[in-house]
Amino acid sequence: MKKSNAGLDGGRDHLSFADRIARLNKTRQEIIRPVQEHPREFVLMSIRQMAQRLETDPATVLRIARGLGFNSYPQFKAYLHELSIASATSLEGMQTSSPNESSLASQGRKALERDLHNLHSLRNTLDMNRVANLAKRIYEAKRIILLGGDMAIGLVDFLDYKLTLLGLPVIPATTPGKTIHVTRTLGKHDLVIALSFRRCLRQTVEGVQQARAGGAYTVGITDTFVSPLARFADECFLTSVEAPFSNSYSAPISFIHVLFTICAHYRRARTLALLKKVDQEQRHGFRWYPD
Repeated sequence: MKKSNAGLDGGRDHLSFADRIARLNKTRQEIIRPVQEHPREFVLMSIRQMAQRLETDPATVLRIARGLGFNSYPQFKAYLHELSIASATSLEGMQTSSPNESSLASQGRKALERDLHNLHSLRNTLDMNRVANLAKRIYEAKRIILLGGDMAIGLVDFLDYKLTLLGLPVIPATTPGKTIHVTRTLGKHDLVIALSFRRCLRQTVEGVQQARAGGAYTVGITDTFVSPLARFADECFLTSVEAPFSNSYSAPISFIHVLFTICAHYRRARTLALLKKVDQEQRHGFRWYPD
């Protein structure tokens, strides 16, 4: 089952890092615990450096990595890199730059460069055939449930507006209560698209789990293959939200735009018929400021 936009390193299964650690004996669990709690501090270390920091030897670190399900130390480090992305906080991002190291304009340029990098990454990894298959599922679905909360509410609203424009049966759920209620009744003819990033919101992940248990097909949009959405959804699309601090949604918005465009062309005649009505409203509707 494909879980990303492109091929990823091994270690991809439904186990969290805590689940992996639980498979170790108690002694090794205690040795590796600092890595679990602060993965960002270890992600760039060689095996000798990590062993020294953990007060053990390189052979033990390698045995622990294999016990966690990784074939090699580089594979373990790649996993830690993704884990550090998932666990990053806004404060950590802000603390990486000194207030005196550059001007305000320079900080703004850094943010813009990060957005461009995220978009470039999406362009290089996004499988358009998978997006086309998702468009097909969207049109075949009895109901399309959009899950998201907190900052991702804006993304849910954007996707909701786009799919509603195409006359599709969309139901947004952005609160814990509505998420629980709307996913409880889903079945095999329904589709769920869930958006959450970093560690992911509990309401969104549990909504996906409940929907999938009922037979609905679930799609995650998140930023790393170690996120809970990537583990529990039927398939997942990765869109980076890396930024100097907080999250940047330039890449997720671009993904939504790509999905909408493919959906619009999937049934072109239907879309043109709808847009003729939209055209009249956009030319003469009361919403628009008169000339």
